[in-house]
Amino acid sequence: MAEQRDSGGRRMPSHPLAQNAADRRRPGGNGRARAAGGGRGGTRRPLPPGEQFFTPGATGVRAAVERASAAPLVFLFQLPRWITPIVMVALLLAGFSLPDWRGGVAVLPVVAFIAWLAYMSWPSLGVKGRLLRVALLTFLTLVAADRFGAF
Repeated sequence: MAEQRDSGGRRMPSHPLAQNAADRRRPGGNGRARAAGGGRGGTRRPLPPGEQFFTPGATGVRAAVERASAAPLVFLFQLPRWITPIVMVALLLAGFSLPDWRGGVAVLPVVAFIAWLAYMSWPSLGVKGRLLRVALLTFLTLVAADRFGAF
């Protein structure tokens, strides 16, 4: 298993899903790299270069969230590119078109997903990116609150 180093220079095993297809070996030990699809009949997108899922120097809650988020992030990356945006747009359209509590329930997963991605990307963002994410989350939260009858 490939390893990486944390902020203190200690060696940490990388997440097994973060390994590139060329790094995973067949159990037979013949030394050949497994195909990207892994014999499941479909092809998967290769992961981006590098194995860094963690913010250097992160401690406490951020480190725990980043470790817990590694597998879902890899899963989302392996999905076809069009699935996540289609699901988010469908939920948003339902949230905008349903004026009652069902619209609020449809917007909540979008709020949670955007908040999670914003939290994960926060250390690498500039001021404009942070403001945009805060504005988007504020807007979506107000839409959900409106659908639940807060206004």
